[in-house]
Amino acid sequence: MKATITSIELKSPFKFFALSAQALQITRQLKATAYLDFKNRGFWTTHYTMTLWSSEEELKEFARSGAHLEAMKTSKAIAKEIRTLTINTTTLPNWKEAKKLLEQGKVLRY
Repeated sequence: MKATITSIELKSPFKFFALSAQALQITRQLKATAYLDFKNRGFWTTHYTMTLWSSEEELKEFARSGAHLEAMKTSKAIAKEIRTLTINTTTLPNWKEAKKLLEQGKVLRY
């Protein structure tokens, strides 16, 4: 199984509204898939998600389509930094562990 952990640091607190609109569409897309588990949290300008998948193929199919793909294309407009990490696991880690793992993740800075 694969889990993806992501953080997004917004350019400003006002970008939260754009993030929320995208997140709603992405959540709808996610609910139409065979994901195994999902967690999200965030405050002010830093937000996190974790998603658990049966396979890397399912994960990639989700990430490269629909609302998620559109959000990735426009992320530069709202994000200062995005971190992402995909790990092999059978369960999602707790938030403390996830944040620590993200320190080793791929970083996109805008």
